[in-house]
Amino acid sequence: MINNIANRQVICETLLELGRQDRDIMVLASDSRGSAAMGPFAKEFPGQFVEVGIAEQNIVGIAAGLAHSGKKPFVTSPACFLSMRSIEQIKVDVAYSGTNVKLIGISGGVSYGALGMSHHSVQDLAVARAISGLAVMMPADRHETKKMTAALVQHYGGAYVRTGRNPVEDVYDSDEYEFEIGKAVELRKGDDLTVIASGETVRVALDAHTALKEAGVSCRVLNMHTIKPLDVEAIIRAARETGTIITVEEHSIHGGLGAAVAETVVQHHPVPVKIMGIPDEPAVAGKTAEVFEHYGITAANIKRVALELLDR
Repeated sequence: MINNIANRQVICETLLELGRQDRDIMVLASDSRGSAAMGPFAKEFPGQFVEVGIAEQNIVGIAAGLAHSGKKPFVTSPACFLSMRSIEQIKVDVAYSGTNVKLIGISGGVSYGALGMSHHSVQDLAVARAISGLAVMMPADRHETKKMTAALVQHYGGAYVRTGRNPVEDVYDSDEYEFEIGKAVELRKGDDLTVIASGETVRVALDAHTALKEAGVSCRVLNMHTIKPLDVEAIIRAARETGTIITVEEHSIHGGLGAAVAETVVQHHPVPVKIMGIPDEPAVAGKTAEVFEHYGITAANIKRVALELLDR
């Protein structure tokens, strides 16, 4: 089911609910309270909201200072700018300094659509996961976003979370499931191969499972919502039990989920791994579905690749 609530709105709603109980929760925006759907939070908690304007480096430094003062800051800023312009502050003020700052990159991946390459963020996961002391996550739908946000409030330490811009199709029927930072969720069982996805590509992976089932292929689907710390055990188990892995991501094929999975597999249990994502080129402009179609991030193409790998 396609819901009418974007993940960024769910973050606001969850922080609103938790902010009424914990006044140390703070939200910072870089001229993005509207695009981050944080207007309601700013209205109800003006003393817990900071608007810094278009100053991504400053917003990270201010958040780090608030964290040193015992606050629990959530930075909300477009992923393309937060992950590039303020990377030194993220590295030093958040990760190296060990501050309790949650960085929420909104409108991530290719969800800015027609604004094109300058507003796409398909390198952010590679950059963030290379920084020591920084967790990296992507929720798949509204239910997981709620769970992840609540977990982040309880989790001490720096984290980079990327969400899309628009409402997405549900992956879970409800939020009545076990969520743990760093633990993948097995959404579908399978023995012939495993598809590992994160963020909005998880829905694509589930559709690929259905298509492959119709072709007589038993496909396991793992939702790797946390890219760092990575669920190494789930990956090794998939390699041993299914023998073939496909990764699918709204990110460059270099340095993201696919790279993390391949690094794990090659060191522990080598099996064929196919990384599907954005190739080494400036990503084309267009709606998310159009960009996915252009680069073959579709159920039909995953099915085709899977059958080729299985020689069927």
